Amino acid sequence: MFENIREDWRTYEGDLTKQGLSVMLIYRFGCWRYGIQQRWLRLPFSIIYKMLKLLSQMSTGIELPCETKVGRRLVIEHFGDIIISGDAVIGDDVIIRNGVTIGLKRTGVQGAPIIGNRVDIGAGAKLLGAIKIGDDVVIGANAVVLQDIPANSLAVGVPAKIKPRSIYSSN
Repeated sequence: MFENIREDWRTYEGDLTKQGLSVMLIYRFGCWRYGIQQRWLRLPFSIIYKMLKLLSQMSTGIELPCETKVGRRLVIEHFGDIIISGDAVIGDDVIIRNGVTIGLKRTGVQGAPIIGNRVDIGAGAKLLGAIKIGDDVVIGANAVVLQDIPANSLAVGVPAKIKPRSIYSSN
């Protein structure tokens, strides 16, 4: 846990005013508490986590449950309206902007997105259902992604159309 926290601290440049940092610290704490084997010993940490998570959701508008599998150096760029399903998997070096939803396609239907490494998710994008997003993908602002996206692609529009990324792109 502490190595992840140090890395998150460096990722956010130690700036406590960035809401993403506080969300990641609470997320890491929530994951850490699962490592406590005795239920009675874990209980006070679970209560603390749930209170911190609720306060974080109210103050930042970011929902990141500790059941989500998050890789290293996740950057939550902007404040608010970010919902991430507990079933989702997020790779390393992913950037998420405001208004993003990563979740289930329908209530009661299993399957949340699996996001690869170095994925850049634009503001307002919606990634829904049991889909796989490859490495080095850029998802445009307000795109609605309902299908798999191969590595090194660009997804834009509603519903998202997939295009290969140019070798001349800046990213």
